[in-house]
Amino acid sequence: MTAGCFLEAPDFSGKSCESVADCPQPYTCVAARPGAGRTCEVLNAPGVSDPNTGPVPTWCQDIQPILAANCVSSCHGADSSGSNGRSDFRLDMYEMDGGVAGAKLMAPRIHARTVVFRTMPPPGNPEPTEEQRVLIDRWAAGGAPFCADDSAPDGGP
Repeated sequence: MTAGCFLEAPDFSGKSCESVADCPQPYTCVAARPGAGRTCEVLNAPGVSDPNTGPVPTWCQDIQPILAANCVSSCHGADSSGSNGRSDFRLDMYEMDGGVAGAKLMAPRIHARTVVFRTMPPPGNPEPTEEQRVLIDRWAAGGAPFCADDSAPDGGP
């Protein structure tokens, strides 16, 4: 039996809500999606860091190596055969490319599945350490920044 890389778990981003009590942590009930009413969303100011923990981790220096080691090999990279054929997002790229979402757009889901619910990676696959989960938590909470020098993923400004 081969372990897959896709397990269904609650993702509350975009779920309709009436009050904060309708959304689990770290989500809050807000009117953030045009035309969608109030929905559960993870809200954080980009680049905000906790003075007790240092600067916000970045994709380039901190997160990409974690995802490469734990998520990309046969599930969420060019080869998605281990993820039940799910190919609508890839975690080996930061930005959306050709209609396929990258890690930047998937940051709330990465956070939910890796930090909050701990359903990814699935059993039998390499798991991030607790320290790496903290980095993912801080990266997503800090707005999922690309690089410390604020350069664009394509090398532009």
